[in-house]
Amino acid sequence: MNRLAAMRTFVEIVDRGSLTAAAEALNRSQPSIVRTLAALEKYLGTLLLRRTTRRMSLTPEGRDYLERCRRILADVEDAERLVGQETAEPRGEIRMTGPVEFGQRHLTPALTAFLGRYDHVRVNLLLLDRNVDLVDEGIDLALRIGPLADSSMVAIRVGEVRRVTVASTALLQRTGSPKHPEALSRLPCIRQQNIPRTETTWSFAEGTKDISVAVDGRFGVNQIAAAASACVSGTGFGQFLSYQVQDLVRQEKLQLVLEEFEPEPWPVSLVYPGGRLVSSRLRALIEWMKDSLPKRGAFASPG
Repeated sequence: MNRLAAMRTFVEIVDRGSLTAAAEALNRSQPSIVRTLAALEKYLGTLLLRRTTRRMSLTPEGRDYLERCRRILADVEDAERLVGQETAEPRGEIRMTGPVEFGQRHLTPALTAFLGRYDHVRVNLLLLDRNVDLVDEGIDLALRIGPLADSSMVAIRVGEVRRVTVASTALLQRTGSPKHPEALSRLPCIRQQNIPRTETTWSFAEGTKDISVAVDGRFGVNQIAAAASACVSGTGFGQFLSYQVQDLVRQEKLQLVLEEFEPEPWPVSLVYPGGRLVSSRLRALIEWMKDSLPKRGAFASPG
């Protein structure tokens, strides 16, 4: 069995919606399409499609295999174009991941504009506030905020974000504005339970020295938007990445405090696995993000 041809057959069956339509598209007989699909399922040891006389649907295994097939076939086409020095329009599927808040604010608008430019590209965006294993989970591109530890990845720095401390005017009227980070250990703070190690310890800098301050408060939450809302209500001080509260600061619902003690900004990077062919669609998306994210104000300072 030619596995690449079998993959193409499987994708055509799904995209065309029937065995008959796939046979017509591939200029083959329907029995040969049936035999190819059966041979592929036997080779994989799993059912890819549930078929009845009226309808056809993907199994969970078939859905996962379909995504991988699309990527593999698109990579093969890219390799053929590179060897032939062709400049065809990028096509195929890209799986991307990024943080939830940043993804909602900046990645989604940039990606929808990208799709408007490239008609033959598909994008699946996975928004998670954790770093996924790009290889194990079949991710083509990740946007990551903060220092990078995995040297096996290729990283392209596209910007940086500040780590800011904020409070509402009402809270500052009650407590006064802190003059030094250590004062926060005696003041109410919002505990962000979505970020390991930062729920009870906040980072600052004094000159060239890093400072860690133990903080506490009666309210803890695992969502950024809810933590920012609690800050606006005056429940406590909060520490955020600048893009998470830039609108609230501009609207004067929150005020920056302790700016002179801010730690070093965190880099924002586009990351992809090294040691593999970079497809034309992935190159196009990387260049698009490098240009689009700064223009959209993704790295603008609050205030």
